[in-house]
Amino acid sequence: MKRTRNFPLALAAGACAVAAAALAAPRVVPRLAPLLLAPAARAPAAAGAPISHEGYDRLLKKYVSAQGLVNYKALKADPAALDQYLALLSKNPPAAAWSKNEQMAYWINAYNAYTLRLILDHYPLKSIKDIGSKIKIPFVTTPWAAKFFSIGGEKMSLDNIEHGILRKNYDDPRIHFALVCASLSCPRLRSEAYTPARLEAQLEAAGRDFLNNPAKNKVGPASAQLSKYFDWYKADWEKNGQSVPKWVNKYSTVKMDDKTPIGYLDYNWNLNGQ
Repeated sequence: MKRTRNFPLALAAGACAVAAAALAAPRVVPRLAPLLLAPAARAPAAAGAPISHEGYDRLLKKYVSAQGLVNYKALKADPAALDQYLALLSKNPPAAAWSKNEQMAYWINAYNAYTLRLILDHYPLKSIKDIGSKIKIPFVTTPWAAKFFSIGGEKMSLDNIEHGILRKNYDDPRIHFALVCASLSCPRLRSEAYTPARLEAQLEAAGRDFLNNPAKNKVGPASAQLSKYFDWYKADWEKNGQSVPKWVNKYSTVKMDDKTPIGYLDYNWNLNGQ
């Protein structure tokens, strides 16, 4: 996310209409931008060894609290480690020979690390959504659709990683427990990097943490007030014979059933800063 995007006039008009509808819709998923995913809906080809995430791990331990809150002020004053890790990501996209866990850990870390970079580029701010008004790129109306970084020589956006790569290629809804869009209603940003060897355990722990946090999900047998993730990405949770209640019960200590009425909590877009 460097590739020039030339839109036919009809598509440009359609994109503008979609953007306008997105701004007006009360329950739209701000991270979704389907028309903008096509140019980079595949992972770039590469042929390198899997990278180390140790530098990023040290950074997270230093600047992210146990509650998942980021010390953006301190990180902005000392961005060298983050920029070094992003340069490593940029030059070493996943190769086909990498294992599934190696690829998924790479892309999850890339999403979260580039989100940190995006916030630092505009810090101080109250919400990642405030960045949208600062974007000056045609047809791009949200920070998630802006192609502000390159991986393997290809300009990319956060949407490209989430929707064009992770959701498309790996069919694992647990990524929604791991991707952090710098907001308080997002899952907690872990103070450690995702790694291939521990990915399964980390995703399971992220699910338990998210479903048992009453600020993000309130689960009960008589009623449930869930994160909007379970509404926005309902199709992901219902794949392969699954359902929202089944996924919730897998991680929540309090159980619900298929007849439990479900509502959705308002999403808190305030920055996940310390």
